[in-house]
Amino acid sequence: MIKAIVTDIEGTTSSISFVKEVLFPYARAHIAEFARRHQDEPQVKALLQDVCDTVAAQLILDQIIAQLIAWIDEDQKVTPLKALQGLIWEEGYSRGAFEGHIYPDAVENLRAWKANGIDLYVYSSGSVHAQKLLFGHTEYGDLTPLFSGYFDTCIGAKQESAAYSKIAEHIGYRPSEILFLSDIKGELDAARAAGFQTLWLMRDGLIDAQAEHRQVGDFYQIGSLNG
Repeated sequence: MIKAIVTDIEGTTSSISFVKEVLFPYARAHIAEFARRHQDEPQVKALLQDVCDTVAAQLILDQIIAQLIAWIDEDQKVTPLKALQGLIWEEGYSRGAFEGHIYPDAVENLRAWKANGIDLYVYSSGSVHAQKLLFGHTEYGDLTPLFSGYFDTCIGAKQESAAYSKIAEHIGYRPSEILFLSDIKGELDAARAAGFQTLWLMRDGLIDAQAEHRQVGDFYQIGSLNG
């Protein structure tokens, strides 16, 4: 029996194009100005130092900014970068520069699962702050009340089974009672290795009935759970 669902964001609840063509370019365009404007604030100062710690070198601000931009261009899942992106996106959401994109089938089914007593969680490489911003500023309104918790790379890498074991421990359910949704096979492999049930979202591809994880085209194809 499924008692909890943990869902990825990009390519699962939300379009890859929104992340790649809206959020990432916005952060890249604003990260230098943001870092300079907020560099003396405790939260940002600590994150800038985290960049130095990550590369094991004491960098000046311009070098830190260059490193952050390089990580963006390389699509690196580096925790201080993700945290800074979240702060930049917060300004973008508050200014009305964009809304968080959520597929309508995801909204409808997440609401239905919640109403049926299934606990919902998010696990994304984006920071928890960024996750809450995305779900809190959608065309469907604030969807954050649907979720019981959020996880990011602070709990572990998404393609390492240990991260999913930690999530299960935090949630308080047996791994076999948790369903993980993602569009990335490596993540699904790691979740299954930890004992999770899995479903592979294939929003832009053909369904392969022989795939190692059951594939679905959207949340409608998942449908009701537990009967």
